[in-house]
This record gives sequence, C-alpha cells and structure tokens, in this order.
Amino acid sequence: MATADDALWKEFSANEGDVPPVWRELRAACPEYFAAYANLAAVPWRRGALDPKTRELVMVALNAAVTHLNKDEMRRHVRAALRHGARPEEILEVFQLVSVLGIHAISIGFPALKDIATAAGRTAELPGPALDAHQSALKEQFQAKRGYWSPFWEEALKLDPLLFEAYFNFSSIPWTHGVLHPKVREFIYVAIDASTTHMFDEGTRGHMANAFKHGATVAEILEVLEHAATIGVQSIVEGLPILQEEVAAAREHSK
Repeated sequence: MATADDALWKEFSANEGDVPPVWRELRAACPEYFAAYANLAAVPWRRGALDPKTRELVMVALNAAVTHLNKDEMRRHVRAALRHGARPEEILEVFQLVSVLGIHAISIGFPALKDIATAAGRTAELPGPALDAHQSALKEQFQAKRGYWSPFWEEALKLDPLLFEAYFNFSSIPWTHGVLHPKVREFIYVAIDASTTHMFDEGTRGHMANAFKHGATVAEILEVLEHAATIGVQSIVEGLPILQEEVAAAREHSK
C-alpha cells in the first residue's frame, strides 16, 4: 500500500528526472529532512507557471553562473533541458547570457570609484556631464537592442566608453543572434542575479522590470525565484557522500 512518503518520492523523482543516488541515501538516513525539502522543491512545479524546458534552462543558468559553478548539477539540468525539448543552441545561449555576470565588477566598482575620486579631490579626472556624439550613438544602439536604459549605464558610458562599447557588443550577441524569447532571457538574468551566491539587488529588480516589458507574469517570476531558492540544498548533496566516506574511513582506521 502506497504511503504519503512514497507519493512524495514519486513526485520528487518525476520533477527531478534522473535523481542522483545521494537522494535515496538521504531519504533513508533522514526521511524527515528529505520530506521537508521535497515539499519545498515541489512548490514551483506545483505552481506550474513555467513550462518544463524553461524551468530547466533556469536551473542550467543557476548552476553555470560563475558565482556558483556546480558542474554535476549543470550537466544534470542540461540533460533534462534536452529531454524537455531544448535545442543545443538554446542551451548555448543560456551560457552566453550567464557569462556576462562578470560585468557586475563595474556595476559595483564604477559608482564607488566616482564617489571615492570625488572625496579625494580628483574630480578633474572624471568625465564631464554630457555625452559626446559617439557616446550618444552607443546609448541609442543599446536602447534599441536591449530595450532599456538606466542611470548606471549613463555613468558607465561617460566614465569608460571603451569598456562600455566592448561590453555592449559582447553582451548583445544573444540579443542579435540568439533564439530564446526575450522574456526567457530576462528570467535567466533574474535567476543569476537573485541567486544566493550573488544577490545583486539592482540587477534583480532591473531584469524583473524588463521581463514584465516582455510579457512575463508575476507567477512566472515567482517561480524563477523559487527555483533559485533551492540551490542551498547542494550543501547536503555534496556533503553527505563526504560524511559517509569519512565515517567509513574512521571505522576502518579504528579496527
């Protein structure tokens, strides 16, 4: 006779696809913890705002982000995305989107540099208040391709136009040659900015706003965040096998 625990395992297995062996071991070692996590992980699946392929692309992004980089989980979710109909070029585009995360060094650094330079009396070395003709053209191109603008980009364009132009060309590749819907691209950005290993508030808010412009619903963005909230459990996934190995080694050593 099937139990509630059996039903939860069945749901968990269906959602996760190829369940790593560690989950069976965790279920046996600590069924209460497993049940609690399985219910947490099931929330976005039960919500059902995103299609399975998009869910997996979000999970690929979360695990591919340079602030996290879990190769095993990345591979597992790439496999699941392919199983749910994702094309290789779509997954490659996710990697391209996630690869821009390094730009947040200037998102944090440029405003700080301007403030510190001003406080140090170095304002003469800072750019003037107006954009020149080339900078204005870059601004127009950015707005046309990316569909938004922000005060930060205005200041970044003034402070370091060479970097801005190079980054604009780099980050625009998915937007000019990609195959994903713009809304899905924004989901990817929201996921990696909101992720526990990054937590970049300004970017999270900005990309949520862009997602709404591209037709996203509140329920869809909630689900992106709910998936992002699950990566903390990887402490168990990585830690339990180590604990088991070390306990076994200690027992062997004590003989």
